[in-house]
Order: sequence, then C-alpha cells, then structure tokens
Amino acid sequence: MSSREFKRGTVLTRVRVGEVSLVEAARMLDLSYRQAKRLYARYKRGGAKALVHGNAHRRSNHARPIEEQERVVALVRTHYSGQAAQGPHQRFGPTLAAEHLWEDHGILVPVPTLRRWMRAAELWSPVRRQTRVFRRRERRAHFGELVQLDGSFHDWLEGRGPAGPKLGCLMTLIDDATGTTLGRFNAQETTWGAAGVLRAWIAAHGVPRALYVDAKSLYVPLPTAMEKARGVAAYTQFGRMCAKLGITLIVAKTPQAKGRVERVHGTNQDRLIKKLRLQAITTYAAANTYLETSYLAAHNRRFAVRATSPVDYHTRRDPHLSDRDVYCLETTRVLGRDWVVRHENRGYQVLARGAARRYCAPGSRVLLRETEDGVVRVLMRAADGREHALEWEPVPLGPSASRSVPARPGGPPEPIATTIPANPPARPAAADCDTPTPAQLAHRARVKAREGVHIARHCGLKTYNAQRRAAALTRASGV
Repeated sequence: MSSREFKRGTVLTRVRVGEVSLVEAARMLDLSYRQAKRLYARYKRGGAKALVHGNAHRRSNHARPIEEQERVVALVRTHYSGQAAQGPHQRFGPTLAAEHLWEDHGILVPVPTLRRWMRAAELWSPVRRQTRVFRRRERRAHFGELVQLDGSFHDWLEGRGPAGPKLGCLMTLIDDATGTTLGRFNAQETTWGAAGVLRAWIAAHGVPRALYVDAKSLYVPLPTAMEKARGVAAYTQFGRMCAKLGITLIVAKTPQAKGRVERVHGTNQDRLIKKLRLQAITTYAAANTYLETSYLAAHNRRFAVRATSPVDYHTRRDPHLSDRDVYCLETTRVLGRDWVVRHENRGYQVLARGAARRYCAPGSRVLLRETEDGVVRVLMRAADGREHALEWEPVPLGPSASRSVPARPGGPPEPIATTIPANPPARPAAADCDTPTPAQLAHRARVKAREGVHIARHCGLKTYNAQRRAAALTRASGV
C-alpha cells in the first residue's frame, strides 16, 4: 500500500465512524465529490485493501515468458558470470552480455531487461569506481603570489582561416588570488610562446613570485646522468628564464590542482570563440590584437575579484638584466683547440683577441645565447661572475665544398666556399720553425695540465696514472 492509499484509508475510516462528512473528506483528499463517493463505496465493500490499485503485484501483460528468463539467466551464469575469486571485474556487464547473447546464441534481450534479470539472480552488481577526492584549495592572499600558466589547443577560428580548420594554442596566465587573466595565441605550446606571454605579464604587472605549471617537458627537465652525478639542478630553457627573473616554478601533479586555469580554458572556448566569430576574425595575429585591445579587459572586469590582502607580491625586474640575456636559448659549449665552438651543425670561430685572449683558452666553457629573432652571441663568464662578449665569425663544418652560414650574428646567410688545394705545401721542418717564446711554453703547459685534469675526471685516476707511466717508459726507451 502506498502512502497515498494509506492516507485515503485513514480519512475514509473517519467518514465511516462519523467524524467527518464525505464532502469534507473529498476536500481533505483533493478529490471531487463523485470520486470520493466511488472510493468510499469500494472501501465499504472490501475495507482498506480495496483501495489498492488492481494491477499492483500483478505480472505485466507485456512481460517476457518465465521460460525465456530462466534460459537467459542460465546462459549468463554459465558463460558470462566469470570467476568471483578473480575479482569483481570478471563478470560481464549487462550491455556486453546482451551483445554476446545476440552474437553467440541468437537471443535478443533489451539491456534494461537483462540488467533487471541479472540483478535478481545476483549475477551483476554495479562496481563503483574509486574516484580521488580533491580538497578545495583556497585562493592565495596576494596578487602576484602565484600565477597559473597553461596552454589550450582548439580550433579557435572555426575553420575561417586561409588554411581551413587549424588548431591554435592559447597560452593563458591567470593570477590565483584575483583571477586576472592574460593570454596570447601561438601555433604550439613552445618555449617562445610561454616566454612571450610571461614577458607581456611582466610588462603589465611586474615579476610574479611563482608560476604554477604542469609536468610537461617544456617546464620540467629530464636530468642527464652527468647532472645527476654532479648534483647539478637541471633547467629547461623556460625554467632558466624564470630562474634569471627570480620566479619559482611549482609543478602541479594533477590537472585538478590548477583547476583555475583549466576552468578559464572552458570559459574562453565558450565565450571567446563566439566573440571571434562576431568580429569575423580569420587569423591568429588579428585574434591577438583583439585580445589585447578588447577581450581581456572586458573579461577581467567581469570575472576578476579583489585579493584578500592589498599587498602586491609583484616585484620590479633587475635593471642589469637585458631582454637578450633573459629571453634567449642558452647552451654551454666547449671551446675547441682551433678556437671553434660547435653547436647544431654550425661552427663559430672565436677571434683570439680582446676578451677572448684575456679570459679564454682552448677547453674553456662558453655560453651561446640565441634570441627569438635568430641573433647568436658567444659569451665567456669570468671567475668573478661577469660575462664578456666574444667576437666570432662563421666557419663551415664538414668536407662539403660549399656551406651556407650567417655572415655576422643575426645577418643573412652567405655561402662560404672551402677549397682544398691539389698539391698542399709540405710541412716545414722542425729546424725551420721559430723557437717558442716563454709565454707560448707557459700556455702549452696550462693546456696540458687542463687536459690531464679532464682525463682524470672522465677516465679515472688509475687510467690516467697508467698513461703517464707508459709515456715515461716510452721517453726512457727513446722510441
């Protein structure tokens, strides 16, 4: 008996004993007088049981035969129930079992019907997946204390570009305390894309205290065996830029940890796409202009909030750091004996004059810095930490007869021909050579000492001592 039928029985009982009239009972039950009269007549004939619907607990006229149900349940128990000892995932679910019943046995059973039969026979029970519960993290209290960075790939132009549908990456920075947002479109989520949006943020607000990023190789490096052995901190190119600016990189272990920037991606994919459509923008360059001039300002006015603390954690950038020293690809290379630095199949001939003659020697470590526009600089870091620019010229590498290399740093490439003479001049005899000066002898001694330390580090001290002993025996024997 349902609650409605129980209520009707209670009210009609009061009518039977004379407490209320049938008219008042109809009002209490929200029924018409005629319907109340019919129910009361049924109540007088059969009591409260007569108020129960006649189809209750009766088998449906459209129900499948009992024999078919028993046959299907037997097939599921025999072929698709699995072994309970091997875990809950051994059983076939109703959907998969219905597919196999049709494919293997030619029996077509709707999935809801089969689910009901399997539950009644205790052949299936839904397995709840253990989902990780994330605790809600409160906003940081200060503007600039933590800024989240991430890229969102999408067809932002909806195929309106000249090349048709094309994915673009919207690099987004959002302040954790206020929700202030800044973004730039790029082709991919690259070092230069991340550096460009960070550079725009610093120009607008200052240097933030920390960046919250995901564990992509763009932000998190894989240390080499040498770096692990030396205990040296490994940096990506973007991580090195942040280290120079004094920005701490915090790596999020899950996408939910940086949910603020993930949610703003969803907002942009809903609102920004429609606004770009209304503006009839067909290129990502025009989309960047629209972001800077209109969209971001309106977005921040609508969604940004006030920080808990009025203290701004942004700082000024070090004035001694130039853009070409910060926003660059930096690589450490070794200066060869021929004063050539090799990097990415290109040769840089360091001119042995000025700072190079004063601070460098073959085997020294130099820095190669390349900016986004392709300008390359070679620098030497002295013992006091000061950096000195070295003059260089491009040189061809390999035996090719002609090679295209840049003529000057950042200049256009010029072909440089290398010609090997048919009859090279003979090497002069030792007697014809000039006697080395004391300065040259001292330089050679320093180079040999440095090579000895290098061999001792990489080959081991025992191997180095063995080589020295063999050389001494060779000199003693006069060979």
